Amino acid sequence: MSIHQSQPSDTSSPVEQLRIYLKAQGYSAAVRRHYPPIARRFLAYLHDQRRSAETACPHDVDGFLRREHRTYLKRHGRAPRRLGAWRTEHAAPARLILRLVHGQWPGELAPATGREAFHRELLEAYDAWMRDLRGMAAVTRLDRVRGAQRFLEMLGPRGDRDHIRDLEASDIDLFVRQRSAGLRRTSIKYVTGSLRVFLRFLHGSARTARDLSSTVTSPTLYAYEGIPSALRPEDVKSVLKATHLDRTAAGCRDYAILMLLATYGLRAGEITALRLEDIDWEREVLHVRHTKTEASSNLPLLPEPGEALLGYLKNVRPRAALREVFLCLHAPHRAFKDGSALYSTIRNRLTAAGIKPPGKKGPHAFRHARAVSLLRAGVPPKAIGDILGHRSTLSTGAYLKLATEDLRAVALDIPTKVSP
Repeated sequence: MSIHQSQPSDTSSPVEQLRIYLKAQGYSAAVRRHYPPIARRFLAYLHDQRRSAETACPHDVDGFLRREHRTYLKRHGRAPRRLGAWRTEHAAPARLILRLVHGQWPGELAPATGREAFHRELLEAYDAWMRDLRGMAAVTRLDRVRGAQRFLEMLGPRGDRDHIRDLEASDIDLFVRQRSAGLRRTSIKYVTGSLRVFLRFLHGSARTARDLSSTVTSPTLYAYEGIPSALRPEDVKSVLKATHLDRTAAGCRDYAILMLLATYGLRAGEITALRLEDIDWEREVLHVRHTKTEASSNLPLLPEPGEALLGYLKNVRPRAALREVFLCLHAPHRAFKDGSALYSTIRNRLTAAGIKPPGKKGPHAFRHARAVSLLRAGVPPKAIGDILGHRSTLSTGAYLKLATEDLRAVALDIPTKVSP
């Protein structure tokens, strides 16, 4: 359930909103007793400061904690023994009240300087340019905007509105040297490639006098030079079996996730983005939105992953108004922020099953394993690409490197003697 969905009518007090939210989100009875009194004192503090929850800012939470601390010292004659935990226990109800009132907390801070305002304006224009003219997916745009922000911050005063036009190759070289320290060649290539795109945008929008994108050099990477890691078929079976034997709520949820990974080779972000309406039980179809390409696929809902999903939805999934299939099991019951939230879960499940793959230990190892199994089953690369949501057959071709056993099976014997 989202903050917005959990709010009652406008006539309800913030503390009553908090009570309803805590109950709806499955918080423990201890938390439901602990939060409202502190929230009420926080609202009283705001009233004393002639402020309201609607006009509060992060500094108000700090001021409230200072007043609570003075009260504690006066009452007990000493500071709290675990000061960090005490601050967390008192700050959490105040921040949750503000999140209920504002819908999001903390809100986006206003730029503190003219340079920060210029950077925000510039990055918003860059994002729109990538979306409208380059057709880039949202996840790619977000990553490249973050990279551009790091570059602007490194420029310091040279990155403000008046000086960025005079950007020089030496500025580019300095950033690349600093950013590349400790990175592998593949990572350096991505950093420099993203920087090159941003520099083209700057020049194309007349924000720089020169097109400096040609000054950015990247390390040479050869096609398919790195062999992606994949789990062996027996490893996949072992982790599925071990997780299925875990009868806890987490075991049931993780088994459903692993079945989707092993059966369809989905990306982690595609699993966390799954919504209840994406499962067509009547037609036995699973609708998948591919996060990297923003395309969609309709995959057959096979019996095993279907049963795993049904068991999770019927017996484990928290009752919440959210439409995402997979939710956090502990309060607050939220959807996973993105696919990266699954990495520790998958890694822990592999460890629990006694599997220690030499390469990737996250969801992508299952994706590679599924691609290899399809190749070995004789499925054409084009069909595999459609299942995996690839735009190009070149992307699917990378997985051919993993089918080394199949290549050995068709290898010819080298004759020991050659007849004249």
